[in-house]
Amino acid sequence: MDGCPGGWVAAVWSARGVEWRALPLPFGELLAGLAGCATIAVDVPIGLPRSGYRACDVEARRVLKGAASSVFLVPPRAVLAAPTYADACAAGRAAEGRAISKQTWFLKDRILDATAHRADPRLVEAHPELSFRTMTGRALGPKRSAPGLAARMVALGEHFGDVPALLRDAPAAANADDALDALACAWTARRVADGTATFLGDRGMVIAT
Repeated sequence: MDGCPGGWVAAVWSARGVEWRALPLPFGELLAGLAGCATIAVDVPIGLPRSGYRACDVEARRVLKGAASSVFLVPPRAVLAAPTYADACAAGRAAEGRAISKQTWFLKDRILDATAHRADPRLVEAHPELSFRTMTGRALGPKRSAPGLAARMVALGEHFGDVPALLRDAPAAANADDALDALACAWTARRVADGTATFLGDRGMVIAT
């Protein structure tokens, strides 16, 4: 799954092929809508540190050299629990010497919601850029550029077949890059289920790839 306007887009991959679902927040409804799935890989941070930054984020940035900015450092829970963005920035400066980014703040509800359901044994955190790096062995261009989108479709085509046709069937709420990221997460979910995935991080906060 990947976030999209209004909620989430899920690519459900089975022996029948790919079925798309558009799922709303809150996260519990998302999980209920995927009751038949053995593994659920979602592009959202799951698990918050008490202090410092998560080892999985630091390691992911190292692996994604040249595209490290696609991985943001998840701040401690106290920062995301702040009532306002200004309060969160102040808490971040006090705890880690840096303010929280606007991107992280806008995702805080999704992060907190997903983290509250981390006990679900099917749930695993994924990061599409890590999935694509593992899939292809190289860095791809920006995902919203024409060359970047084309490279992602070629990479996914080796596993999913006619990706342009799949995109035409994707929910209208999902942008093309959202749908491609959901497919990349589905690829990682299959690797987790098959026992072939690798994991970055420790202490129960890991990113599968």
